Amino acid sequence: MIKPDFSRKSLIGLIAGIIIIYLILLIPGPGIPVPELGRKEPFLWNQDSFWTELQNRFEEGRRNDLAGLDSEIEKGFEYIRDLLSRLASENVGPDSPILNDLEERMFYVAADLAACPDRLPVYIRLFGRMRYLIKEQSGHWDMNSSIVRNRIYRLIYGGRAAIEEIMLQADREIVPDLINGDDEESSTPSSEILGVKIHSGDILVSRGGAPTSALIARGNDYPGNFSHVALVYINDQTGQVSIVEAHIELGVTISSIDKYLKDTKLRVMVLRLRSDHPALADNPMLPHEAARQAFERANSEHIPYDFDMNFNDNTGLFCSEVASSPYHNLGVDLWMGISNISSIGVRSWLSAFGVKYFETQEPSDLEYDPQLTVVAEWRDPETLYKDHLDNAVIDVMLEGAEKGDQLEYDWYKLPIARILKVYSVILNVFGAVGPIPEGMPAAAALRNDRFSTKHESIKGELLCLAGEFEKNHGYKPPYWELVKLTRLAASGK
Repeated sequence: MIKPDFSRKSLIGLIAGIIIIYLILLIPGPGIPVPELGRKEPFLWNQDSFWTELQNRFEEGRRNDLAGLDSEIEKGFEYIRDLLSRLASENVGPDSPILNDLEERMFYVAADLAACPDRLPVYIRLFGRMRYLIKEQSGHWDMNSSIVRNRIYRLIYGGRAAIEEIMLQADREIVPDLINGDDEESSTPSSEILGVKIHSGDILVSRGGAPTSALIARGNDYPGNFSHVALVYINDQTGQVSIVEAHIELGVTISSIDKYLKDTKLRVMVLRLRSDHPALADNPMLPHEAARQAFERANSEHIPYDFDMNFNDNTGLFCSEVASSPYHNLGVDLWMGISNISSIGVRSWLSAFGVKYFETQEPSDLEYDPQLTVVAEWRDPETLYKDHLDNAVIDVMLEGAEKGDQLEYDWYKLPIARILKVYSVILNVFGAVGPIPEGMPAAAALRNDRFSTKHESIKGELLCLAGEFEKNHGYKPPYWELVKLTRLAASGK
């Protein structure tokens, strides 16, 4: 009598079951809706000829006598000082001719300084004064008006970009790692960190080193340089400094200052509520109370990361909400100018990562809030150049998104990713962190992998092209040239 071969049948059944499960797990999820956002439009410089003029001016300055160029720079400084004196003594509107003149002069002087950068510290101080005065003036403007937003962006972001172009052309020894802003008075507990007096309630705005950090910074109607927001809490009894922040992988966490700084930071800026803010007249300790509220909530409960980016729902928090939510609870609404993401391409890609709200609070836009003073900023040439390279790659990738490029993923990896997602959910229940962040769908995690791989591939090609440019021209490519080179890198030509 022949006995049935149960082991063989079991093996065949097991393989068939695995194949069936794999095929079921291959079934894609529902399509990702991309909501409309009214008739707003992203900001565009549309000044390619002006950038070319500045580059030609810079190259001419490199060829000319430096003593004569230094004299020209001093004339530019004097002109800017005169404009700033007028700005300090007059109330102007966002369309004032003074501001047009100031913007143009700041760029022209920057082109000269890039060729002769020894007087960079003077330019940095003039920019700081301009930023302070513009924010003071904008306290009387409608911060959600496109005219106002364009004006503030052109002057503050434009001035920031000009400084950084000079930094990248200058010798390392004359480029400061720390740029002090305005030491705004505060009654809250304080501590010195990296040479800066930090107060409880201060806001840290930074830039991470991942490709997604560059996407957050640039995927905005007003592309910027920051991707992350954190809130400083200083215990008034012990003096211990804690950083409250939201991470995609962990949700809201409390970190020491050492741990915060250990994470990759391409730049960090310190913002503080103005001492003349009306809310501080009644309660000078309001920033400290906001920070303590954020600290105590993070210390008492698990707060998941808010992938929706809905700042009106504080059940979960994305990084900006960590600061805006407790301040809002105490009567101060940060982000006087709400961020908008109008580009259909950017919205499509962010939707693929789980974002549902495109009128939100973007980290870069917080610098323009007239309620806040810039206290200090850290950056150095090495990380600054990486920041510019990452930005250029993202800007070009988003040009493709606007033309219809989709954020795809490796479809055959979906079953494995879904199994890992279930495993991650189980770990989350017990307070542990899995391979796929809480709240992130499996397909979104795969899209992130493909996106990051493509970004690094283009960046590798860009580094080669940028190196050739520097070898042929004798200087690092300015940002607009980096974008041109990135288009070549992305096209494979």
